[in-house]
This record gives sequence, C-alpha cells and structure tokens, in this order.
Amino acid sequence: MIYRGKAHKYGRNVDTDVIIPARYLSTSEPAELAKHCLEDLDSDFIDRVQEGDIIVAEENFGCGSSREHAPIAIKAAGVSCVIAKSFARIFYRNSINIGLPILESIEAVEGINSGDEVKVDTEKGEITNVTTGKTYRAVPFPEFIEEIVEKEGLMNYVKKKMKDK
Repeated sequence: MIYRGKAHKYGRNVDTDVIIPARYLSTSEPAELAKHCLEDLDSDFIDRVQEGDIIVAEENFGCGSSREHAPIAIKAAGVSCVIAKSFARIFYRNSINIGLPILESIEAVEGINSGDEVKVDTEKGEITNVTTGKTYRAVPFPEFIEEIVEKEGLMNYVKKKMKDK
C-alpha cells in the first residue's frame, strides 16, 4: 500500500499516555479519542493534522501501557502511518491489529523533518522524502501483515478468512 502525507515529527519515548491522555479513556469511540490525540505533547496537532499525514518519531514510540486507545486515536485523527526508529512491542502489535501501518527506519527518521512531504510504500519497504527527493529503506511487511492492514485490522482480516472458508 502507498501512503502520502505531511510529516509531524516527535522525539523519543512518546508514550501511550501522551498519545491519548488517560483522562479520555472513558470512551473507546475513535472520533472522540481523535479529538485528544497528542494534545499533551503538541496542543495544535489535531488542528494541523490532515487526512493521510504521517507521524515520524525517534526511538521507543508507543511505550507505556498496552491500551489500544493510542493507535486508535492516531488512526482516527487521520494519520495514515507512523515511522519511527523503534516501537514499543505492544504498541506495534496493537497498531497492526487495528490496521495502522507502522515502519521502522532509523535513516528515514533522521532524514525527515516536520512539514516534509513523505511517501511510504509498505510492500516495497520504501520511504521517500518527497521534499528532498531522498529514499530510505524499511523492512517491508510480510504478506499476512499487509493483508491485515489492507482489511483495516485483524478482526476484519479474520472475518474475511472465515468467509472464504
């Protein structure tokens, strides 16, 4: 799949409590969570983010609790994918489970700045900074993860597999 959008860049150890503050966890409604995405880290994020934009971050993105609310809030805010130097393991799996593509690439994170136009091809594992013209590598998704993301999450993927049987 190909994604294209403006980069919103953040530092290391962006935890799930910053992605979606605990005070908003009384709901699991994606649209409501999206309204508060990253508000304690970047109060203007939700006003600036546009459908298709991309989050770029340093190491250990999504650390903290195991709540699925964090990737749900990101996806519902319109973010098409997240690129980081590394992800917390549970955040990585929760993101795939809800159909939010995430890619690891140290070089891409170092070569992308906030506001840059970025293009991501998850099948090829290519991340292109359209603003600078530089292309970086990430590990492409295995076919089954690509399918989960294409189906908008694990539940839809399983439903399709069951229907096909």
